[in-house]
Amino acid sequence: MPRAPGLSVRLRLTLSYAGFLMLAGVLLLAAVWFFTLRHLPAYTDVEGGVLIRSTLLSDLASAAGVVMAVLLVFGLVGGWVLAGRMLAPLTRITDVTRMATNGSLSHRIRLPGRQDEFRELADAFDTMLARLEAHVAEQRRFAANASHELRTPLAISKALLEVARTDPDHDTGEIIDRLHTVNTRAIDLTEALLLLSRAERRSFTPERVDLSLLAEEATETLLPLAEKRDVTLETYGEITPALGSPALLLQLTMNLVQNAIIHNLPRQGKVRVHTERRPRTVVLVVENTGDPIPPPVAATLTEPFQRGTERVHTDHAGVGLGLAIVRTITEAHNGTLTLTPRRPGGLRIIIELPALQARPGTAI
Repeated sequence: MPRAPGLSVRLRLTLSYAGFLMLAGVLLLAAVWFFTLRHLPAYTDVEGGVLIRSTLLSDLASAAGVVMAVLLVFGLVGGWVLAGRMLAPLTRITDVTRMATNGSLSHRIRLPGRQDEFRELADAFDTMLARLEAHVAEQRRFAANASHELRTPLAISKALLEVARTDPDHDTGEIIDRLHTVNTRAIDLTEALLLLSRAERRSFTPERVDLSLLAEEATETLLPLAEKRDVTLETYGEITPALGSPALLLQLTMNLVQNAIIHNLPRQGKVRVHTERRPRTVVLVVENTGDPIPPPVAATLTEPFQRGTERVHTDHAGVGLGLAIVRTITEAHNGTLTLTPRRPGGLRIIIELPALQARPGTAI
């Protein structure tokens, strides 16, 4: 915001230090003057006492003037030096802030020395810059991946339309079917991107949600898909009340169960969905059988558009945002997401959300 020019903090600190020093000097000299005036009357009874008293007061006034002048110079010079040394960390912080304002997020303050208010501020600012840099890098990577994913169906549609235009004898029904498939995929991707954006903005009104009911609804809805792929669904658990968006948390549960069904064994696969309540949190666990997953690979599955080869070549290729949406919804509800490869194969995903605390005298 625009501000009128004013005195620098260093100059104000210097003036404050000099002013305080002058005030201390004035009080000290006043005390000396009072002490002198109190004892000088004893000299008035001796010969020449009045002259002695006058001379002493005159010398004291001269000395006081010199002392005050010295204190003023000392206060200004010393205050300027001390203020400069005290404000040096702020100068360093300001320089890094200007760099960040100009788009350079890689610089850090890294203020040396023992812990104090300035070091605490510098460390907090460094932490903020690190998170901001990581967030910007993630957004750029996401934008590049999204552009690539959206360009693919558009390029395919363009090629199919070019074939229909240049080859009138080509099977029109086949082209229409392929266009329908490509268009459906583009719509699904767009809806997933909108859902991801909505979750990131946390644009929802928190309501009471029971994760166990959402788990039952998700498994019932996806039961035909599980039967088609020869996967057994098991759902059990206790009432797990939380506070959040029913629509987003249902989407989270649907994504987890659908992924668990699709990425499973070719035959006789299993998916277990259960909920439990802990002292301060509620937990949703979805685990499935499947191929062994190395821990480094599991750590990347929540990144947008992370799809393995087997996912691309299935009849449910997806858009590569399923677990990314799960992670974003979890973070929007102040929860934690944990992915752990199972030793026999498959994956265990744990969603932990803050529990809805009951008021005294009410039932949850």
